[in-house]
Amino acid sequence: MANMAVSRIKREFKEVLKSEEIVQCSIKLDMVNDNFTELRGEIAGPPDTPYEGGKFVLEIKVPETYPFNPPKALLAAAEPDDPQDAVVATQYKESHEMFILTAKHWTNVYAGGPFANPDFDQKVQRLRDMGIPEYDARAALSRHNWHLERASEQLFS
Repeated sequence: MANMAVSRIKREFKEVLKSEEIVQCSIKLDMVNDNFTELRGEIAGPPDTPYEGGKFVLEIKVPETYPFNPPKALLAAAEPDDPQDAVVATQYKESHEMFILTAKHWTNVYAGGPFANPDFDQKVQRLRDMGIPEYDARAALSRHNWHLERASEQLFS
């Protein structure tokens, strides 16, 4: 990586470490192996979103083309017309309440968020009891708006 890019990364890294978000503990940023091109971040789920209360771990690899291709985060502002995941985008557009429940559930399970849904957990466990791996069970249920029968049909067909 060009010296100029590394110098810029170092300067920006120092600015982030002085930021109000760091002081308030809503973000953390560390270098991996004392390398400015590999960073580990942790961000708090933004307030008033389904991600609130979760701690999301990020692995940040700074490309050779930095700063022309910076990474983008989508937690606070969903972009359903340019989705990373078509299932999530469809749920966001067609069943927003279900999208929020699903996002809160995934935040609880994978980011330590405060929202627990015993009904969702029970359905995941039923599929696990049938031999389905936990992540696959959760993904199938999410995809089918937490309808156990539909998720089962998809998994066993």
